[in-house]
Amino acid sequence: MSDNQDGGKSMASEDRELIEKLLFSAAQEQRRARRWSIFFRFLFFIWLFAAIASVAFSLKGGKPAPSEYVALIDISGPIAAGKPASADTIVTGLRRAFEDEKVKGVILRINSPGGSPVQASYVYDEVNRLKATRDDLKVYGVIADVGASAAYYMAAATDEIYADRGSVVGSIGAYMATFGFEGVMEKVGVTRRFYASGEHKSLSDPFQPEDPEIAQHLRGTVRNIHEQFIEKVKEGRGDRLKDDPEIFSGLIWTGQQALELGLVDGLGSSGYVAREVIGVEEIVDFTSKPSVVERFARQIGASAAETLGVQLGLEGPVVR
Repeated sequence: MSDNQDGGKSMASEDRELIEKLLFSAAQEQRRARRWSIFFRFLFFIWLFAAIASVAFSLKGGKPAPSEYVALIDISGPIAAGKPASADTIVTGLRRAFEDEKVKGVILRINSPGGSPVQASYVYDEVNRLKATRDDLKVYGVIADVGASAAYYMAAATDEIYADRGSVVGSIGAYMATFGFEGVMEKVGVTRRFYASGEHKSLSDPFQPEDPEIAQHLRGTVRNIHEQFIEKVKEGRGDRLKDDPEIFSGLIWTGQQALELGLVDGLGSSGYVAREVIGVEEIVDFTSKPSVVERFARQIGASAAETLGVQLGLEGPVVR
């Protein structure tokens, strides 16, 4: 036999050994994957059994469901569309509470410095609409650390408002803020190029000198929002408000001072109001909370909208 023949047989033998090793290794991987699959299935069924057992135990021997309770809706942080304290979120919780026959009172627990007057107006109107659907159900505002500006706007729609002695209450006013960088531009030697259609479209551009006509218009806009705010507070609080013009000056007050001015009806926490005012011990959280997927989608949408607004020059003054 020639050397070429011997070499060919040797290579063929090595190839077979390599193929056998690969097949053996693949078989081992498949067995290992099957074992892990069986293991995880086993864990899942244990978890499922434990969950079913827990539910069955709670239904059998757990605490019975209360026959009546107070609905609690948290309003925390800045009031703005797309935020946890948006009108959509608050109204969703309110509607669920008013549809539940076991609810004997509704508490809006407020801890917010304010925000959008539009969002506050939506909530204000919805509170009044829902109160008209159930004569047996009252809505109470309870201010924690702070209930100011748009947050107090919403609270004014409730039947009664409570706060702590040290709570910050009030700030019944409106403002619009922007900046003026035209002097800086001149010193640095940079020229601003701004292209817009519409005579006053550039009213919020901080790199141009203030136009007296536009400034007057903006002051009138802010004044109108303030007047709307005052009207809603007077409508909600009625004769309980003291005859003091400082109430609507934008000043803030402690809970104790707010009580003296008629901005709140009493001092106490959510637990106090549920127990002593409504007369029900049990409190159930009706705050609408988005799922993880919804929160992620909102963050992506908000980021995209913010970027688009900046690129188009739509980011102007903020009214609060």
